[in-house]
Amino acid sequence: MVLKKGRLIEEENVDYQIRELYGRWVLDSRGYPTVACVASTKTATATALVPTGTSTGSYEAVDLRDGGKAFEGKHVLKAISNVNNKIFPVLKGMDCRKQEEIDKKIISLDKTTNKSNIGGNATLAASTACLKLCAKTQGLALYELLSQNKNVKKIKNKQTKPRSKAYQLPIPFANIINGGKHAPVGAPSFQEYMLVPLKFRVFSDAVTAVAETYHELKKIIASKYGPQYSAVGDEGGFIPPCKSVEEPLHLLSLATRRAGYEKEMCFAIDAAAGSFFKNAKYVLNKKRFSAEKLTDVYALLAKDFPLISIEDPFEENDFYSFAELTRSLGSSVQIVGDDLLATNPKRIAVAASKRACNCALIKPNQIGTITETLRAIEVARAGGFSTMFSHRSGDTEDSFVADFAVGVCCPQIKVGAPCRGERTAKYNRLFEIKCEQGSNASYAGGLCD
Repeated sequence: MVLKKGRLIEEENVDYQIRELYGRWVLDSRGYPTVACVASTKTATATALVPTGTSTGSYEAVDLRDGGKAFEGKHVLKAISNVNNKIFPVLKGMDCRKQEEIDKKIISLDKTTNKSNIGGNATLAASTACLKLCAKTQGLALYELLSQNKNVKKIKNKQTKPRSKAYQLPIPFANIINGGKHAPVGAPSFQEYMLVPLKFRVFSDAVTAVAETYHELKKIIASKYGPQYSAVGDEGGFIPPCKSVEEPLHLLSLATRRAGYEKEMCFAIDAAAGSFFKNAKYVLNKKRFSAEKLTDVYALLAKDFPLISIEDPFEENDFYSFAELTRSLGSSVQIVGDDLLATNPKRIAVAASKRACNCALIKPNQIGTITETLRAIEVARAGGFSTMFSHRSGDTEDSFVADFAVGVCCPQIKVGAPCRGERTAKYNRLFEIKCEQGSNASYAGGLCD
């Protein structure tokens, strides 16, 4: 009830008004702080925990950190203060169902292109908490709410292969060998080697195959290199001391064969090439490559292994080399832009005009709000790109990305290895969605109906 012109009247949207919103810090999967945000109406409360990245591109939204001694300078008290003292005052009293208006308010507070004023970790925490709150107030699962959003409907209408089922469970890309910045010195130069359970009819069979292959790989690595190398990196993958970029793929081939999934399983790599780009050359295992020679390396890997996806094959500004690789391999191999695109609609539009890749990696904390993330997906699909939703290396138990991928009909998702709670939380949430929807949900794999 509200007072208007001396009379008490019932306000239509009173139960949707944001009454409280505050930030606090929690630990991510690497033991560093990240931002959590709690948002409330009169009858509902929702919490969002934002992830953090290790391999970050220069075009990403800024992850605001404090500096100083605490947590090696990585504390997030400044970002939390911005949630409490800058974001909440402008959102207080707003209708939590009006996500675009909420995000416009947040963006207008920051007034930068990369969220460096408020901090992308602060803006995303508040934006996501409001989205979750909206779902809670309406008694909807988050994926159900996203699916009903008018912007999402517009995105789904542009799908080149519409599904007959209401919901689609994405193909998991499981990073089971870690390298690059996700692992110690001496690990493979490429950052991620992934299993892709493409040729399965149902999601549960796909994840079963991933997990069984993962356990088989652990035995192989322990036997070949020693049990100390069966320890895991940031995303739950193993860290064998491979001396070439091909060696991990040989290990994956052996593991899939021993697990009995050689015919159904494909591979993917995230080269994260910016991490080994030095003095205008790419340095792999102490050898220097030009972009042209590195293209030959990728072509040979695609020829020798069931490799269907290559992420960030070149550094983040080399649109030309991306386009050349897409031209030569793109009909059979997915070329994924991560640092190249940074979930930024403007960079995605440029990449589409140059045909620089054929898949956009989507990470909400690269751009900083829900509305901008949805816009990035829309621009990517309008440009003819597929989309792949992604976790981050410093993640949390929040399974938000699983709901988001299902809600926007994203056919692929990066969730890490089937190991560590912050990774399995995403797998388990997808299982839960399948249980909730039953025959109303299909799997995006190659053999689905």
